[in-house]
Amino acid sequence: MEESDVLVYISSDCKECENLLKHLKEWDISFRTKNVNENSNYMKELQEKGIYGTPATFIKEESEPILGFQKNKIKYRLGLENKGISHYSSLFEGYRK
Repeated sequence: MEESDVLVYISSDCKECENLLKHLKEWDISFRTKNVNENSNYMKELQEKGIYGTPATFIKEESEPILGFQKNKIKYRLGLENKGISHYSSLFEGYRK
């Protein structure tokens, strides 16, 4: 996946943001970040989309971002999970539909 395909809005001192970025690196996914604390224009961009918190992950410029660190959903949308496995399970890995 190309770097421009994954954009993550983050904020400073955000544990969920740090955890998300750590996992993206472990999965060898290239990404760009926009820190809303370092640039107020980034916060305005998010607010124009109706989003008021971080992390917010946009994959391949899809209109629906992934809010928070939803590990299975992110892996599914990145193509790292089997398409036959539900990405909505937050309870454990490999939850079947």
